[in-house]
Amino acid sequence: MNRLEEMTAFVAVVDYQGFGNAGDRLGIAKSMISRRVSELERRLGVQLLQRTTRRQTLTDAGRTFYERASRLLADLDEAEQSVVAAEGEITGRIRVTLPLAFGVSVLADPIAEFLRLHPQISLDVDLNERTVDLIEENVDLAIRVGKLGDSSLVARRLASVRFVTCASPAYLQRHGEPRHPRELLQREVLVYSNVPAGRQWSYEEGGKRISPRVRYRVSANNGEFLATLASRDLAVVNGPRAYLWKFVERGELVPILTEYPSPSIGMYAVYPPGRLVSRRVRALSDALYAHFQDREI
Repeated sequence: MNRLEEMTAFVAVVDYQGFGNAGDRLGIAKSMISRRVSELERRLGVQLLQRTTRRQTLTDAGRTFYERASRLLADLDEAEQSVVAAEGEITGRIRVTLPLAFGVSVLADPIAEFLRLHPQISLDVDLNERTVDLIEENVDLAIRVGKLGDSSLVARRLASVRFVTCASPAYLQRHGEPRHPRELLQREVLVYSNVPAGRQWSYEEGGKRISPRVRYRVSANNGEFLATLASRDLAVVNGPRAYLWKFVERGELVPILTEYPSPSIGMYAVYPPGRLVSRRVRALSDALYAHFQDREI
């Protein structure tokens, strides 16, 4: 049996989480996928997958082989893309992870435009609020908002994210509008749980940064959920203008503490370095950069 076919079948089983899904993606029968993976294990003399009736998990040997095999297939794909590049078209599938609220409110439009311009590109998009290990989970590109940790990954700044503090008109009528950030201690606030409260509730006054004490009943790992709670008259929210402003435009929230701006943070396209990055991933990164142009959103 062809070694490349065996390797492709194995990587597809891991990537698409099952023999049936892999067969659907590759356009061949599930039984053929299973046969190719079994032949690969027999030829290598090691078990690559632990199989149960419901799922397959990688063995230690399987994890090692998967990392090398997926890179080899990515190199082969890149070689093919370099030939196709002469015709100006890019093809293939990109695996992307996006923050949920930003994915819906900010990134859907430029990604839709990218897909219109490149009809041979397919996307697998994972919307979540966690920090994904790109190499471990075989993700091509991630959009991250906020301070980036030390990493061997390539980070490209796309935009500056402006924060605003808001509350509903009814909440302000009931509790009064705070005139200084330190008055937030006398109000209830909503906290985004993925960021330390001291960094989230931060303002600038006279060229200095101040982080007032706050108290909260609710924390959550999704900013748009917190904005919705605030619009239901529950508390004060501080978050990116990019998705809070639609609540403001509908009259459900009102900006407060506007004389004390919160520091902006960065939004980045993050991807693995060097040969792990295909031409299509670079094209998506370029398209997002061209759309935002490192401006404030």
